Amino acid sequence: MNHPGKSSRPGPQTPGRPRGDGGKSARRPRRANDGVWLYGVHTVLGALANPARRNKRLLATRNALDKHGLRSRAGATPLEIVAPAQLGRILPGDAVHQGLALETAPLREPALKDIAARGLAVVLDQVSDPQNFGAIMRCASAFGAHTIICTSRNSPPQSAALAKAASGALEQVDIVRVPNLAQALTMMKERGFAIIGLDCGASAPIDAVPHHDALALVLGAEGRGLRRLTRERCEHLARIDLPGAMEALNVSSAAAVALYALVRAARR
Repeated sequence: MNHPGKSSRPGPQTPGRPRGDGGKSARRPRRANDGVWLYGVHTVLGALANPARRNKRLLATRNALDKHGLRSRAGATPLEIVAPAQLGRILPGDAVHQGLALETAPLREPALKDIAARGLAVVLDQVSDPQNFGAIMRCASAFGAHTIICTSRNSPPQSAALAKAASGALEQVDIVRVPNLAQALTMMKERGFAIIGLDCGASAPIDAVPHHDALALVLGAEGRGLRRLTRERCEHLARIDLPGAMEALNVSSAAAVALYALVRAARR
Protein backbone atom coordinates (compact mmCIF):
# COMPACT_ATOMS: atom_id res chain seq x y z
CA MET A 1 0.00 0.00 0.00
CA ASN A 2 1.53 3.31 -1.01
CA HIS A 3 0.39 5.83 1.53
CA PRO A 4 0.90 4.22 4.95
CA GLY A 5 4.23 2.58 4.19
CA LYS A 6 7.64 3.43 5.57
CA SER A 7 9.34 6.37 3.88
CA SER A 8 12.69 5.85 2.23
CA ARG A 9 13.69 9.29 3.49
CA PRO A 10 14.87 9.76 7.08
CA GLY A 11 12.72 11.94 9.28
CA PRO A 12 11.52 12.53 12.81
CA GLN A 13 8.83 10.40 14.39
CA THR A 14 5.34 11.63 13.71
CA PRO A 15 3.84 11.25 16.88
CA GLY A 16 -20.36 15.43 14.60
CA ARG A 17 -23.44 16.10 13.19
CA PRO A 18 -26.43 13.67 13.00
CA ARG A 19 -26.62 11.56 9.87
CA GLY A 20 -25.87 7.98 8.97
CA ASP A 21 -27.13 4.76 7.59
CA GLY A 22 -27.45 1.18 8.54
CA GLY A 23 -27.13 -2.49 8.00
CA LYS A 24 -28.08 -5.42 5.86
CA SER A 25 -30.78 -8.04 6.22
CA ALA A 26 -29.38 -11.49 6.88
CA ARG A 27 -32.22 -13.23 5.06
CA ARG A 28 -32.54 -11.61 1.65
CA PRO A 29 -30.91 -9.03 -0.63
CA ARG A 30 -32.22 -5.54 0.01
CA ARG A 31 -33.29 -2.84 -2.39
CA ALA A 32 -32.09 0.72 -1.89
CA ASN A 33 -35.29 1.74 -0.08
CA ASP A 34 -35.63 -1.39 2.07
CA GLY A 35 -35.26 -1.30 5.83
CA VAL A 36 -31.84 -2.26 7.15
CA TRP A 37 -30.77 -3.78 10.45
CA LEU A 38 -28.28 -2.17 12.83
CA TYR A 39 -27.02 -3.96 15.92
CA GLY A 40 -24.72 -3.41 18.89
CA VAL A 41 -24.95 -0.88 21.70
CA HIS A 42 -23.00 2.08 20.25
CA THR A 43 -24.47 1.67 16.79
CA VAL A 44 -28.09 1.38 17.90
CA LEU A 45 -27.97 4.08 20.57
CA GLY A 46 -26.32 6.44 18.11
CA ALA A 47 -29.05 5.78 15.55
CA LEU A 48 -31.82 6.30 18.12
CA ALA A 49 -30.32 9.68 19.02
CA ASN A 50 -30.19 10.80 15.36
CA PRO A 51 -33.32 12.85 14.47
CA ALA A 52 -32.61 12.31 10.77
CA ARG A 53 -33.32 8.59 11.12
CA ARG A 54 -36.63 6.96 10.20
CA ASN A 55 -36.69 3.94 12.48
CA LYS A 56 -39.15 1.10 12.01
CA ARG A 57 -38.73 -1.02 15.15
CA LEU A 58 -36.31 -1.69 17.97
CA LEU A 59 -35.75 -5.21 19.27
CA ALA A 60 -34.15 -5.59 22.68
CA THR A 61 -33.59 -8.32 25.23
CA ARG A 62 -34.91 -7.68 28.73
CA ASN A 63 -31.35 -7.26 30.03
CA ALA A 64 -30.42 -4.69 27.34
CA LEU A 65 -33.70 -2.86 27.88
CA ASP A 66 -33.00 -2.29 31.56
CA LYS A 67 -29.25 -1.71 31.21
CA HIS A 68 -29.50 1.05 28.60
CA GLY A 69 -32.76 2.76 29.55
CA LEU A 70 -34.29 2.00 26.18
CA ARG A 71 -37.87 2.93 27.02
CA SER A 72 -36.89 6.60 27.12
CA ARG A 73 -34.29 6.41 24.35
CA ALA A 74 -36.60 4.69 21.86
CA GLY A 75 -38.93 7.70 21.61
CA ALA A 76 -41.56 7.00 18.96
CA THR A 77 -39.77 3.90 17.66
CA PRO A 78 -41.86 0.75 18.34
CA LEU A 79 -40.07 -1.35 20.96
CA GLU A 80 -40.28 -5.14 21.17
CA ILE A 81 -38.79 -7.21 24.00
CA VAL A 82 -37.32 -10.42 22.55
CA ALA A 83 -35.23 -13.39 23.56
CA PRO A 84 -31.60 -13.50 22.39
CA ALA A 85 -32.47 -16.44 20.13
CA GLN A 86 -34.91 -14.26 18.20
CA LEU A 87 -32.14 -11.77 17.42
CA GLY A 88 -30.00 -14.66 16.26
CA ARG A 89 -32.65 -15.64 13.72
CA ILE A 90 -32.84 -12.11 12.27
CA LEU A 91 -29.18 -11.08 12.28
CA PRO A 92 -26.08 -12.73 10.74
CA GLY A 93 -24.79 -15.65 12.74
CA ASP A 94 -21.61 -13.84 13.77
CA ALA A 95 -23.34 -10.59 14.75
CA VAL A 96 -22.24 -9.24 18.15
CA HIS A 97 -25.61 -7.64 18.85
CA GLN A 98 -25.33 -7.12 22.64
CA GLY A 99 -29.08 -7.62 22.92
CA LEU A 100 -30.05 -4.82 20.52
CA ALA A 101 -31.21 -4.64 16.91
CA LEU A 102 -32.80 -1.70 15.13
CA GLU A 103 -34.66 -1.85 11.83
CA THR A 104 -34.31 1.52 10.15
CA ALA A 105 -34.41 3.22 6.76
CA PRO A 106 -31.10 4.21 5.14
CA LEU A 107 -30.24 7.86 5.48
CA ARG A 108 -29.86 10.13 2.47
CA GLU A 109 -26.29 10.66 1.30
CA PRO A 110 -25.72 14.30 0.25
CA ALA A 111 -24.25 15.39 -3.07
CA LEU A 112 -20.74 16.78 -3.27
CA LYS A 113 -22.06 20.28 -3.95
CA ASP A 114 -23.93 20.18 -0.63
CA ILE A 115 -20.91 19.73 1.64
CA ALA A 116 -19.41 22.76 3.36
CA ALA A 117 -16.08 24.04 1.98
CA ARG A 118 -14.49 24.23 5.42
CA GLY A 119 -12.76 22.05 7.97
CA LEU A 120 -11.58 18.52 7.32
CA ALA A 121 -12.89 16.03 4.78
CA VAL A 122 -11.52 12.55 4.05
CA VAL A 123 -11.39 11.17 0.51
CA LEU A 124 -11.10 7.40 -0.01
CA ASP A 125 -9.82 6.13 -3.35
CA GLN A 126 -11.52 2.73 -3.69
CA VAL A 127 -11.22 1.59 -0.07
CA SER A 128 -13.58 -1.36 -0.38
CA ASP A 129 -13.34 -3.23 2.93
CA PRO A 130 -16.25 -2.27 5.25
CA GLN A 131 -14.14 -2.81 8.39
CA ASN A 132 -11.47 -0.38 7.19
CA PHE A 133 -14.06 2.06 5.86
CA GLY A 134 -15.97 1.99 9.16
CA ALA A 135 -12.78 2.40 11.19
CA ILE A 136 -11.84 5.43 9.07
CA MET A 137 -15.29 6.90 9.71
CA ARG A 138 -14.67 6.49 13.42
CA CYS A 139 -11.31 8.26 13.11
CA ALA A 140 -12.89 11.01 11.02
CA SER A 141 -15.50 11.63 13.69
CA ALA A 142 -12.90 11.58 16.48
CA PHE A 143 -10.73 14.21 14.78
CA GLY A 144 -13.56 16.45 13.60
CA ALA A 145 -13.77 15.57 9.91
CA HIS A 146 -17.29 16.17 8.64
CA THR A 147 -17.42 14.14 5.41
CA ILE A 148 -16.13 10.99 3.74
CA ILE A 149 -15.98 11.24 -0.06
CA CYS A 150 -15.68 7.92 -1.86
CA THR A 151 -16.22 6.34 -5.25
CA SER A 152 -19.65 5.04 -6.23
CA ARG A 153 -17.97 1.80 -7.28
CA ASN A 154 -15.42 -0.15 -5.26
CA SER A 155 -16.58 1.36 -1.97
CA PRO A 156 -18.70 -0.57 0.54
CA PRO A 157 -22.45 0.07 0.69
CA GLN A 158 -24.05 1.21 3.91
CA SER A 159 -24.38 -2.06 5.79
CA ALA A 160 -24.58 -3.57 9.24
CA ALA A 161 -20.87 -4.46 9.08
CA LEU A 162 -19.94 -0.90 8.15
CA ALA A 163 -22.16 0.54 10.88
CA LYS A 164 -20.71 -1.80 13.50
CA ALA A 165 -17.11 -0.93 12.53
CA ALA A 166 -17.97 2.78 12.60
CA SER A 167 -19.33 2.39 16.16
CA GLY A 168 -21.80 5.27 15.86
CA ALA A 169 -19.82 7.43 13.42
CA LEU A 170 -22.37 6.79 10.66
CA GLU A 171 -24.61 9.16 12.58
CA GLN A 172 -21.94 11.89 12.72
CA VAL A 173 -20.06 11.88 9.41
CA ASP A 174 -21.61 12.31 5.96
CA ILE A 175 -20.84 9.89 3.15
CA VAL A 176 -20.71 11.39 -0.34
CA ARG A 177 -20.38 8.99 -3.28
CA VAL A 178 -19.05 10.29 -6.59
CA PRO A 179 -18.83 8.55 -9.99
CA ASN A 180 -15.44 10.07 -10.85
CA LEU A 181 -13.01 10.83 -8.05
CA ALA A 182 -10.58 12.88 -10.13
CA GLN A 183 -13.39 15.19 -11.23
CA ALA A 184 -14.65 15.42 -7.66
CA LEU A 185 -11.21 16.48 -6.42
CA THR A 186 -11.06 19.15 -9.12
CA MET A 187 -14.46 20.44 -7.99
CA MET A 188 -13.36 20.46 -4.36
CA LYS A 189 -10.21 22.39 -5.27
CA GLU A 190 -12.32 24.97 -7.13
CA ARG A 191 -14.46 25.37 -4.02
CA GLY A 192 -11.44 26.14 -1.85
CA PHE A 193 -10.29 22.76 -0.49
CA ALA A 194 -6.56 22.04 -0.30
CA ILE A 195 -6.08 18.44 -1.48
CA ILE A 196 -3.50 16.40 0.48
CA GLY A 197 -2.64 12.91 -0.76
CA LEU A 198 -1.00 10.43 1.62
CA ASP A 199 1.85 8.62 -0.14
CA CYS A 200 4.99 7.00 1.25
CA GLY A 201 7.11 8.40 -1.60
CA ALA A 202 6.25 12.02 -0.80
CA SER A 203 9.03 14.49 -0.01
CA ALA A 204 7.24 16.13 2.95
CA PRO A 205 6.04 14.53 6.20
CA ILE A 206 2.35 14.87 7.02
CA ASP A 207 2.98 17.17 9.98
CA ALA A 208 4.71 19.69 7.66
CA VAL A 209 1.58 20.27 5.56
CA PRO A 210 0.56 23.94 5.86
CA HIS A 211 -2.71 24.74 7.58
CA HIS A 212 -5.80 25.36 5.40
CA ASP A 213 -9.30 26.37 6.42
CA ALA A 214 -10.69 23.64 4.14
CA LEU A 215 -8.59 20.50 3.71
CA ALA A 216 -9.24 17.12 2.11
CA LEU A 217 -7.04 14.17 3.10
CA VAL A 218 -6.89 11.56 0.32
CA LEU A 219 -6.09 7.92 1.10
CA GLY A 220 -5.71 5.08 -1.38
CA ALA A 221 -6.70 1.45 -1.13
CA GLU A 222 -4.42 -1.01 0.58
CA GLY A 223 -2.00 -2.56 -1.88
CA ARG A 224 -2.44 -0.15 -4.78
CA GLY A 225 -2.49 3.17 -2.93
CA LEU A 226 -3.50 6.31 -4.79
CA ARG A 227 -4.36 5.86 -8.45
CA ARG A 228 -2.49 8.01 -10.97
CA LEU A 229 -5.31 10.46 -11.73
CA THR A 230 -6.08 10.80 -8.04
CA ARG A 231 -2.44 11.56 -7.25
CA GLU A 232 -2.27 14.13 -10.05
CA ARG A 233 -5.22 16.05 -8.55
CA CYS A 234 -3.49 16.40 -5.16
CA GLU A 235 -1.89 19.78 -4.45
CA HIS A 236 0.42 18.25 -1.86
CA LEU A 237 1.66 14.71 -1.27
CA ALA A 238 2.73 13.81 2.26
CA ARG A 239 4.19 10.77 3.97
CA ILE A 240 4.03 9.20 7.42
CA ASP A 241 7.49 8.51 8.81
CA LEU A 242 7.73 5.15 10.56
CA PRO A 243 11.02 4.95 12.48
CA GLY A 244 10.21 1.54 14.00
CA ALA A 245 10.52 -1.98 12.62
CA MET A 246 7.05 -2.09 11.06
CA GLU A 247 7.20 -0.97 7.44
CA ALA A 248 3.54 -0.18 6.85
CA LEU A 249 0.23 0.71 8.49
CA ASN A 250 -3.14 -0.38 7.22
CA VAL A 251 -5.30 2.33 5.74
CA SER A 252 -7.43 2.96 8.84
CA SER A 253 -4.36 3.26 11.09
CA ALA A 254 -2.74 5.58 8.55
CA ALA A 255 -5.90 7.70 8.53
CA ALA A 256 -5.77 8.04 12.32
CA VAL A 257 -2.10 9.09 12.36
CA ALA A 258 -2.53 11.54 9.48
CA LEU A 259 -5.67 13.15 10.90
CA TYR A 260 -4.02 13.53 14.30
CA ALA A 261 -0.99 15.19 12.68
CA LEU A 262 -3.15 17.59 10.67
CA VAL A 263 -5.27 18.57 13.66
CA ARG A 264 -2.22 19.05 15.87
CA ALA A 265 -0.48 21.18 13.21
CA ALA A 266 -3.60 23.38 12.87
CA ARG A 267 -3.50 24.14 16.61
CA ARG A 268 0.07 25.40 16.63
